[in-house]
Amino acid sequence: MLGEILIDGLAIIMAIAGILGCIIPAIPGPPLTYASLVLMYFANNPENEITGKFLIIWIAIVIAVSLLDYVVQPYFTKITGGSQLAVRYSIAGMVAGMIFFPPFGIIAGSFIGALIAEFVVNKKPLQNSLLAAFGAFLGFIFGTGLKLAASVTMLYYLIRFIF
Repeated sequence: MLGEILIDGLAIIMAIAGILGCIIPAIPGPPLTYASLVLMYFANNPENEITGKFLIIWIAIVIAVSLLDYVVQPYFTKITGGSQLAVRYSIAGMVAGMIFFPPFGIIAGSFIGALIAEFVVNKKPLQNSLLAAFGAFLGFIFGTGLKLAASVTMLYYLIRFIF
């Protein structure tokens, strides 16, 4: 009984940390949330509510969402006229924003980083630089949204399996 409660608690903590990881770049969000489902499968699944098929479907979703997260921001930046440098500065700005102005600095830092790359470093006109920065911002929001949707859904299933 106590062991089940500890495993359930650890799984929930892992899933919540995974949700935070969707926003904080240093924490692998969806993989950590997925690991909480795997923990429940192996350690506390007496009625076999979590199936192998369920885990296979979710690992495919986690892999797809994780790969898309690396593709979406550069794609959005590129289609709005931004350079590869804008993507890099956007990520650097996001990390700096997370450190100095959490949680809103993450979003603002992404935008400001791309803007600096295009306007200051690449010396593009302000209008073009703003458009590229907006593309980087949209890419970040879209990628983060995908990760959050997957992680929150996995947390929902985890809670449903526990209770």
